[in-house]
Amino acid sequence: MEAALTRTPIATVGIAALLIALAVAHPAHAQRAQAELACAGTITVHVYDCTVRLSRGGRPLEGARIVVGADMPSMPLAHVVRPVTATPGAIAGEYTFRLALEMSGRWAVKLRVEAPVRDQLIVHYDFSETAASPARR
Repeated sequence: MEAALTRTPIATVGIAALLIALAVAHPAHAQRAQAELACAGTITVHVYDCTVRLSRGGRPLEGARIVVGADMPSMPLAHVVRPVTATPGAIAGEYTFRLALEMSGRWAVKLRVEAPVRDQLIVHYDFSETAASPARR
């Protein structure tokens, strides 16, 4: 009975050390995709050409399959924005898409990454009739 009691704390310490080592070797933030979004208005009101640069662990995320949608946080489920698929851009980790919104205002642009990793990123952006910029908090 005493042997079992003395092994339990050592096993617990060993498991804790293993979990700490894994957390240090593979931090969660390095595994999540990061997005930098830039959008510009087109000649059509409320239509924007956008470019997103995706990275993961500081490196461009190449070969990604991305579906983009949008929603207005101030009016959830009030607007129907047809999801679009982004296409690879000119440089590694860059993807382009055209976003057609229903009105000006603050929008949550939802980037659903389906490959090579699965992730969803939400970028808040302020869209006017012809211009767009990152939302200020």
